[in-house]
Amino acid sequence: MLMTGAKILMECLAEQGVDTVFGFPGGTILNVYDELLNYPSIRHILTSHEQGACHAADGYARATGRVGVCFATSGPGATNLVTGIATAYMDSSPVVCVTCNVDLPLLGKDSFQEVDITGVTMPITKCNYLVRRVEDLADTVREAFAIARSGRPGPVLIDIPHNVTQELGDYDPLRRAEHGMSGRLGQLMKRSSQNFRAPEPDYRDIDALADMIRASKRPLIICGGGVVRSRADWEFEEFANRIDAPVGITVMGAGGFRGLNKLATGLVGMHGSQASNMAVDACDLLIAVGCRFSDRVALKPSSFARNAKVVQIDIDRSEINKNVETAHHIVGDAKRVLQLLNERLEQLDHAEWKEYVFAFKTQTEYDEAEDRLTPVQVLDAIARAVPRDTVYTTDVGQHQMWAIQHLHFEYSGQLITSGGFGTMGFGLGAAIGAQTGNPDKVVVHITGDGSFRMNQCELSTVQRYALPIITVVFNNGALGMVRQWQKVSCDGRYSQTTLDRGPDFVKLAQAYGIEGRRVTHVAELEDALKAALSTGAAMVIDCAIGIDEMVRPMVTGGSDITHFAVD
Repeated sequence: MLMTGAKILMECLAEQGVDTVFGFPGGTILNVYDELLNYPSIRHILTSHEQGACHAADGYARATGRVGVCFATSGPGATNLVTGIATAYMDSSPVVCVTCNVDLPLLGKDSFQEVDITGVTMPITKCNYLVRRVEDLADTVREAFAIARSGRPGPVLIDIPHNVTQELGDYDPLRRAEHGMSGRLGQLMKRSSQNFRAPEPDYRDIDALADMIRASKRPLIICGGGVVRSRADWEFEEFANRIDAPVGITVMGAGGFRGLNKLATGLVGMHGSQASNMAVDACDLLIAVGCRFSDRVALKPSSFARNAKVVQIDIDRSEINKNVETAHHIVGDAKRVLQLLNERLEQLDHAEWKEYVFAFKTQTEYDEAEDRLTPVQVLDAIARAVPRDTVYTTDVGQHQMWAIQHLHFEYSGQLITSGGFGTMGFGLGAAIGAQTGNPDKVVVHITGDGSFRMNQCELSTVQRYALPIITVVFNNGALGMVRQWQKVSCDGRYSQTTLDRGPDFVKLAQAYGIEGRRVTHVAELEDALKAALSTGAAMVIDCAIGIDEMVRPMVTGGSDITHFAVD
């Protein structure tokens, strides 16, 4: 069939089962937006900013397990996606970004709103494309989606010159199930040793790890983001229960193991619990599943798990031995590796080791107060009020660590946060994506006053599409995490971290047509949460907390994992 490039793009999105696109139009992408009107099955969410669109596509992907999609025009429209793309890349989130550039003859001539977006995004995408011929468009889109979702997921960018969107080309419909058997994708899969599938683990490696587990007296498991990405929470819990080992959790691994399981020791690393970090130091076998040992986990690689044989299970071979040297490793998808291990292992018992580890869990790390709100009181009130399957998004900072420490996540995709890139302003866009992909679930956006300022304009999107997102602002009048570092590392010299300025978040919410409330006590917070849940409408709740509240514990970068600067 002969059709325009814009229509071919839309047909290919329909092939992939895309039901939602987040974006912002502009001159070079006009033809695509015009064609979009002919596809009522694909809902478009118009955000206030392209960065918000990319974060929303990312949040949609993490919450649903499907590929998120966003549109942007050329020049600043495309570059506004960059922070969102980098965020998705660092956290292995499958997003396909479609941008349109100036006409092909105008490329390289500094044309109006021209940018080499494929060059800009090359280091932060799994793959990117500049589609120069309309004949290549369908194959490119099919390939992009396959790459985004396969192996270790990640973002892919397709840049289409404006003239290609209006030129005519042949399009042959192809069901998604047939994509890997025909066209350019089929040829690529035949040539590829992995065929876009996760590498099958070597059974000898599985057997060797099973023997190491049986021989261990003090095993510890780390649940990383790979468990969440492969939706392997059920297999992981069976594995942990079967070998009867304590489980530390990375920021990206939250939700991969139930926080209320008696084997959970909490976060590991810079803001890890004493139980987790002491277990890392004392274990004789450390099994990291889907964890890349970032500098926030293995703060000092040379002494990390110094008494243990380290085993790394990861889908990405390039992560093996990159940050921490291993005694053994398995390359494969977390779900498949865990299935194979569970088939081979009998029930084990490590009662004495668990007694040692969990003795550290009894220590109280946060004070309580009756005359003011504390972070723990805010989080406890939220947990009591909302359904257990509530989806949480966070921004980045103290509130993020408090939330991960004190909320108990039960399934993969329940927590959506920026881990690797640490993107302030991520949470509201991500909440929009999560709510769009899960319209029947409650979505709570937890943020700080510093982070919320960055993309507060997306409240307009929340209001326009009647998304019942509850935004809870931890308002301490400061860039809290940076201030905490200044207290610890700069002798309390606070440079440019006090936010003694507007806006008034309650009035801001009202200006966007959303109810806003300021709360200073638990009872007021409980009333606000109850009202938001009963009305099913969006609300911004501004929670006043003390400026000197700190995240505890804290190990400074480059230190041994048990050397707590703040405890």
